Amino acid sequence: MYTTTVRTDFVAQHYLTVPDPGPEGEPHSHHYEVELEFRGPALNEYDYLVNIDDAEAALSDLADRYRDTMLNDLPEFEGYNPSVERFARVTFGRVTDRVTSETVTELAVTVWEDDQAAAGYDAAV
Repeated sequence: MYTTTVRTDFVAQHYLTVPDPGPEGEPHSHHYEVELEFRGPALNEYDYLVNIDDAEAALSDLADRYRDTMLNDLPEFEGYNPSVERFARVTFGRVTDRVTSETVTELAVTVWEDDQAAAGYDAAV
C-alpha cells in the first residue's frame, strides 16, 4: 500500500457543548495540526498516488476556512459537539470532496489539538 502524507496547522477556537464539560465549555483556542494520509495500492501513470499540489491546495483551503474562527458558529458543526473527533470527520468530508484520484482508495485524517492529544477518522473514498 502506498501512502502520501501532507500537513498544515492553524489556530481556531471552540467550546464543548456536552453536559459538564468543565473548562472546555468556555471558548478557547487550539493550535490545530491537520495531517492527511492518502492510501492506495497502485500509482498512476506519472508514478503518483495523489498529486501533492492538489492535496496541499485542499489543506490550504481547509486552513483558510477554519483559521481564527469559532468552530461552533460554522454550519458543519451545527447541532454537534465540536470535538476533535468531529473535526476529523468534517475534515475527511471536505478533503474527499476536493481531492479526487483514481489511485487513492483510503484517506486517514488526524487532527491534533495540541502536542498531547489527537483524534482521527479514516475510511475508504
